Amino acid sequence: MGESLLSVGIDVGTSTTQLIVSRLTVENRANAYAVPDLDITGREILYESPIHFTPLKDAVTLDAPAIREIVAEEYQNAGIQPERVKTGAIIITGETARKSNARLVLENLKAFAGAFVVATAGPDLEGVLAAKGSGAVRWSAQTGKTVLHMDIGGGTSNMALIEGGNIVSTGCLNVGGRLIRVEGGRIRYLSPVLNGLCRLSVGDTVEEETLRPVVKMLVEALEIGCGYRAGTVSPGLITDRVMTLPPGEVTFSFSGGVGELLDTETEDPFCFGDIGPMLASEIRRSSLCRGDYFLGEQTIRATVIGAGCYSTQLSGSTVYARNMDFPLSNLPVISLSREEQELNADDLRRRLEILSQRYQRQTAAIYLPGLTAPGFDALDALAGRLAKAITVLPKPHVIVSGTDMGKALGQALATRIEGGILSLDGLRLQGESYLDVGAPVSGGAAYPVVKKTLVLG
Repeated sequence: MGESLLSVGIDVGTSTTQLIVSRLTVENRANAYAVPDLDITGREILYESPIHFTPLKDAVTLDAPAIREIVAEEYQNAGIQPERVKTGAIIITGETARKSNARLVLENLKAFAGAFVVATAGPDLEGVLAAKGSGAVRWSAQTGKTVLHMDIGGGTSNMALIEGGNIVSTGCLNVGGRLIRVEGGRIRYLSPVLNGLCRLSVGDTVEEETLRPVVKMLVEALEIGCGYRAGTVSPGLITDRVMTLPPGEVTFSFSGGVGELLDTETEDPFCFGDIGPMLASEIRRSSLCRGDYFLGEQTIRATVIGAGCYSTQLSGSTVYARNMDFPLSNLPVISLSREEQELNADDLRRRLEILSQRYQRQTAAIYLPGLTAPGFDALDALAGRLAKAITVLPKPHVIVSGTDMGKALGQALATRIEGGILSLDGLRLQGESYLDVGAPVSGGAAYPVVKKTLVLG
């Protein structure tokens, strides 16, 4: 019988705010005489909130108290208390992450976090969560087909390329249905990402034909961004990176608020007070929908389901911890190459000092590629060099290795340095990313972690 973890996903998006509660089952797949092999083997959604429009005070300010009230009410409706929650993610996505008080909203919601991992998403994580939450990853695994999934929301379009059930690449463009908001025939809001790309201004009187050139430009950016049209995407529309599709047949799948509208015709193009229906109609006529395509099993809920059910993974089971308090949030990843890992202690210390400067003495997670089939002498030598080098970094010290050596490396470091130590393995990390670590599960055999690419400034 596996261990159950209560997980919550909260998505404060450009258009909507949602919450789900799920139960994750953690099981040891190894036999009794082997090193534990813990994995999340089951995901059951226990509660889905209604879809709320994200409250705004004005075009550039989120209504933090109103958002907090929504989440508090949904916790009550779900019948859960924050202290029961063990893992999950709070994500602030799309245009919402650009609002002036996005960090304040996140801080207000932390009271509901309990002991679980709190994460702000970035384009890489959002694309992964939507692809998993929509069912596109599972469909690709079942069929063996290559899928390009697009989650098109209010502010961004997050893309994930999936081959045989594995996400191999992600990308994101500033294309969404709430980049322009219309009320009473006038523009009420114009996203800054459109500055210089159109001649529209807030207060302009508009109709469908007035906005059609902008909508066509946005759809063309999607086509160019995934290689279905020649040209160059305006730098202002690129959030993360554009995609490079592999040769051969690719099936498109869609989710998000705009994705949900692909199979819907609306008489009033501004029935939602934005350009979402126009954008969906233009996508339906574009090259993206000329071949095989499908809507995800979940469309508007894809990202929040991803946050509640798929944001968390488990570290490897050979781990070591001493004097650590959890959860750990927003640890910047300092990623070392295999060559840097082999530097002598003095050179390694100088390299870590350079790489850590941008994080202003913040505790970081040092990622090592690890040793292939490490023997005692090689691992002990690495621990010796590392113990001398990490003195330039603030405590506690968090080390993540790509190979199965976390426990032995942590023990070797513990004999050499004082203070808190956390040594994990079984993860693949990279620079320009951040790590959240939750409290240990299964008697300390593994740790729930979330990898992300954005922390609000």
